[in-house]
Amino acid sequence: MNRAIRHNMDSPWERAKMEQIVRADIAAFGAGRAEMANAMIEQSGVRVRPDRNRGRSAGINPSGRFEPVSRHVFDDGWNSLEELPPFKTEVQVEKPRTIITRNESPDISFDRSINPYRGCEHGCVYCFARPTHSFMGLSPGLDFESKLFAKPDAARLLDKELSKDGYQPRTIAIGTNTDPYQPIEKQYRIMREILEVLEARGHPVGIVTKSALVTRDIDILSRMAERGLAKVALSVTTLDRMLARTMEPRASTPTKRLEAIRQLSDAGIPASVMVAPIIPGLTDQEMERILDSARAAGAREAGYVVLRLPLEVSPIFKDWLLRHYPDRYRHVMSLIRSMRDGKDYDSEWGKRMKGAGPYAWQIGRRFEITAKRLGLNVERRTLRTDQFVAGGKDQVQLTLL
Repeated sequence: MNRAIRHNMDSPWERAKMEQIVRADIAAFGAGRAEMANAMIEQSGVRVRPDRNRGRSAGINPSGRFEPVSRHVFDDGWNSLEELPPFKTEVQVEKPRTIITRNESPDISFDRSINPYRGCEHGCVYCFARPTHSFMGLSPGLDFESKLFAKPDAARLLDKELSKDGYQPRTIAIGTNTDPYQPIEKQYRIMREILEVLEARGHPVGIVTKSALVTRDIDILSRMAERGLAKVALSVTTLDRMLARTMEPRASTPTKRLEAIRQLSDAGIPASVMVAPIIPGLTDQEMERILDSARAAGAREAGYVVLRLPLEVSPIFKDWLLRHYPDRYRHVMSLIRSMRDGKDYDSEWGKRMKGAGPYAWQIGRRFEITAKRLGLNVERRTLRTDQFVAGGKDQVQLTLL
């Protein structure tokens, strides 16, 4: 045995806080600072050994917030900790009844999206989608990066939903939750099948990704772009290759993402850059360089999002920051809280994406000035909906064949 299972009578919300990380955060701001905080987390048994999470960003794998137990690793004297294997990527098939997800959020530009996968092998430590793994009884930590779900029926379901009477076409966003071009897409090719359906239907699509794999589908995307049906945004968090390696370990390198922008632009596909997320005190000083590099690669539009730390994402990010940048911990967390009314996160619409306060205002003005200087966002491409082909059962069968 090497895991203790402790029944916790606290509420799921309290369990999600990861009390060991909370205590370490307090210590990091005290006299002991980061060294004491790291020691506290190590002694708590929350962290996973480095050889087990090699190539991953999360250093912890806490139980989901809806689970009745919490797990802590400890050495019981049998020396069996060494027998635990590294986390390997596992993929299960998910069979949803529908594939288009609707939202009514007033601070995002789309009302529908598609997620071909659940979980993301890119393993970005700051990913705001991590808490969704709790709905599957899994951890938002390492499980989110290694226990993935694929939806191979996505294209069929999409064609079926587009055939419904009264369907009104509007741009479908893909990549807003987990990345459609994460590594397992090479094998499953679900995203390409989705694009084939959208092209056949004349339906507009906007894609956000951190992967250069998007260039594989330039043939489809270029044809759709000619008809005003497609645009692609590459998310670039940092140009520092070493930082990217620890923070988003299995995403394409920053150089590859910029090259993808170039290839897409050269193929006539509207390409943009998302400086997202901006991490104050860690990556915010790179914003102008990222925008300049993306503009040189062919980007014509740009946007940004400030780091969001909802629910379980906060302890996972804090643990990562303490492991890799302990000397910056207090500064980074202080700036984050200065933009979130003293909290790690503020989910209020209108604030959650950009933050509030003087530092958030400064980031916003820097972005606006740089974008204007580079000629970004002069014209924003609006995708067309007048080419949509509604179909009945016969057309659905022909499309699938």
